[in-house]
Amino acid sequence: MIKEIQAKSLLARVKGPDHCFGLYYNMNLYRGCQHQCIYCDSRSECYQIEDFNHDVLVKANAIALLRLELAEKHIVGTIGTGSMNDPYMPLEAQVRLTRSALEVIAESGFPVHVITKSDLVMRDIDLLEEISRKTYAAVTFTVTTADDLLSKRLEPGAPVSSRRVAALKSLSRRGLLTGITLMPVLPFIEDTEENIRAIIRMAQAAGARYVLPAFGMTLRDRQRAYYYDKLDQLFPGLRVRYEKAFGERYSAPARNARRLGQVYAELCEQLGIATKMPVFAPQKRIHMQINQLPLF
Repeated sequence: MIKEIQAKSLLARVKGPDHCFGLYYNMNLYRGCQHQCIYCDSRSECYQIEDFNHDVLVKANAIALLRLELAEKHIVGTIGTGSMNDPYMPLEAQVRLTRSALEVIAESGFPVHVITKSDLVMRDIDLLEEISRKTYAAVTFTVTTADDLLSKRLEPGAPVSSRRVAALKSLSRRGLLTGITLMPVLPFIEDTEENIRAIIRMAQAAGARYVLPAFGMTLRDRQRAYYYDKLDQLFPGLRVRYEKAFGERYSAPARNARRLGQVYAELCEQLGIATKMPVFAPQKRIHMQINQLPLF
């Protein structure tokens, strides 16, 4: 069910991962996600999304908030979206909240980093190119498996891996900074050298500049319960291996994670792919004027 809500704030200043960002303003335009990846950490209790499996909440006042909050920022840093939900889930095709946000970001002179599993991002290439010309725009596609059939089982509401890589190739050819987040790598399912090599080679062939991995996954409360139910449906018998290997632990590393990391590093070096994301250096804000919406 799609519901509208009023958000109290939109941008959260966070420290991005060391291999990715300097100053980072996190932006989530929706709560919940239609892609319904079976491993999604956003189901966890700490995020307080009551019915993640059925409801998507649209922040109806998001664009007005974005204008106001950007006007107050004294430091220009990267605005990132895609950490808690996909900004290009199917709903975005009609609601166009992400596109409206990119329009404001382009006006404001801020850089942007989009993380997605959808080729719908191609719709907004004009705005991404405009932002890139002014400051910095990066689009990162999450790819966890090179096998389309497996990706459809694990990420049932998202375009399959090959469609994401095709979109990455198109964006790269237009000169945009693109890359892949190879995360999570699911234990006993995706943690093979063959899968890691295949994804990195796909990335290189498509023009990706970087690949950022996480060899394992998180497992906590509601996320674990949902994931284990899906394992019972899709991979009978595998749940027992998880319970034996990880118990109630929060972290579930991939098998032979150290070896996978070595394979990743060696192949990226061989193919000329960065293992860190090119950054936008935060800078003090020069006088900028953002068009304000009338109050009345």
